[in-house]
Amino acid sequence: VDPVPNTTDQFFAFIAYECDLFEEGSLANLTASIIGNVFGFKAVSALRLEDMRIPHSYLKTFQGPATGVIVERERLNKYGTPLLGATVKPKLGLSGKNYGRVVYEGLKGGLDFLKDDENINSQPFMRWRERFLNCMEGINRASSATGEVKGSYLNVTAGTMEEVYKRAEYAKSVGSVIIMIDLVMGYTAIQSIALWSRNNDMLLHLHRAGNSTYARQKNHGINFRVICKWMRMSGVDHIHAGTVVGKLEGDPLMIKGFYDTLLLTHLDVNLPYGLFFEMSWASLRKCMPVASGGIHCGQMHQLV
Repeated sequence: VDPVPNTTDQFFAFIAYECDLFEEGSLANLTASIIGNVFGFKAVSALRLEDMRIPHSYLKTFQGPATGVIVERERLNKYGTPLLGATVKPKLGLSGKNYGRVVYEGLKGGLDFLKDDENINSQPFMRWRERFLNCMEGINRASSATGEVKGSYLNVTAGTMEEVYKRAEYAKSVGSVIIMIDLVMGYTAIQSIALWSRNNDMLLHLHRAGNSTYARQKNHGINFRVICKWMRMSGVDHIHAGTVVGKLEGDPLMIKGFYDTLLLTHLDVNLPYGLFFEMSWASLRKCMPVASGGIHCGQMHQLV
């Protein structure tokens, strides 16, 4: 146990577990032990999981991202420049036709892709099939007009896994190469759709909706870098990783630590970035971090 600098009542506790205590390839089992009942013990007033080192042998039981960073660039045929995307706004209330129109205009205007927001699923004002069809029409028209490969992340999040698979299959059948899910689906659901995406040659984008409920408080919960590790293990290809200049909280060094966690093949100890442990990623592919959250043209010089 080490004291936290500049505090009198906080400590870093380094805890080791035997690998045999965990089921192979199961985030649900891993998290049940690591962040289970221990966070509710009366003996501690608060707990926060800052970082964890996952052994090579245990990492190898997870599939990791199916495509990594390079494959998406190959599919978009775009190299040497950042990929530029946006979220359709207003995110709630548009009809399917108007939603598809926004997708078309954004892509024709120069974006590489657009995406659904986290709470666009299948509401009375726009059912999911209507959205998928109009989005694909906008994508195809924009691609024809610009001569470039375009796309839009179709959110397949739903109330049951059966419905998630149904929407994902439909997205594939109408020509989409990427689908999107929300973090609030849960770890087992995320691993399940990640496996489906791998088997069906689809890219998988994860919106970190709900993350701040346990990551924002600095003395209790889980640091987002741990979520980054779990999501890279689960097999998502993209994840919202925050940005310093947008509307969401996060300091520059912490955000860089998130990006390193997702992109590097080997992590070294870097305390300013919040990386407490050296760790090899055991050949798991890279996960693309997406800079997101209230960015506009006036901030691009700060972002880059």
